[in-house]
Amino acid sequence: MNRLDTGRLELHPFTVDDADFVLRLLNEPSFLHYIGDRGVHDLDSARSYIEDGPVAGYARHGHGLMRVVRKADGETLGMCGVLQRDSLPDPDIGFSFFPAHWSQGYAFESAQAVMRHARDALGLGRILAITTPDNEPSMRLLGKLGFRFDKLVRMGGEDLRLFVSDP
Repeated sequence: MNRLDTGRLELHPFTVDDADFVLRLLNEPSFLHYIGDRGVHDLDSARSYIEDGPVAGYARHGHGLMRVVRKADGETLGMCGVLQRDSLPDPDIGFSFFPAHWSQGYAFESAQAVMRHARDALGLGRILAITTPDNEPSMRLLGKLGFRFDKLVRMGGEDLRLFVSDP
C-alpha cells in the first residue's frame, strides 16, 4: 500500500506504531456515537485493530483505512480509506476525523484522493458507503463525492443508510 498525496494532506498506510492515534480516535465521543465501539480500549487492542483491520486489508485486497496527516505540520487529523467488509457486496469508503478538524475540507480532500485511487489504481467499480441515519455531515460529504442514497440496511444490529457511487 502506497502513500497518497493531496494539496494539503498525506495518507499513510497504518502500522502498529500508530496505536496511540488509533486508541485516541476510536474512543473519541463522536466516533463512538456515529461509528460505534470497536473494543479498542488500550494500546494492545489498538495494535490488534491495526493488524486485523487495515494491515490485513492491504494484504488481502490492496486497500484499507489510511492515516490522514496534514503536510503543513505533520499532525494526524483522522483516517480515510476503502474497506472490504464481509457484510457488504462491494468495497465501501470510511472516514473519521477528530472534531477539531471538521468543517475544514480535510475529509472531502482525503476522500476524493481515496476514491480516485480506488478507481484509477485499484480498478474498483461500484463503491459503497454506510452512515447512521443521524450522521448529516457524513451524508452531505458523500453527496459532494457523488454518492446517492440507495436503501436502509441492517448491520450489526442497527439500521444504517447505504449509499452507492457507480463508476
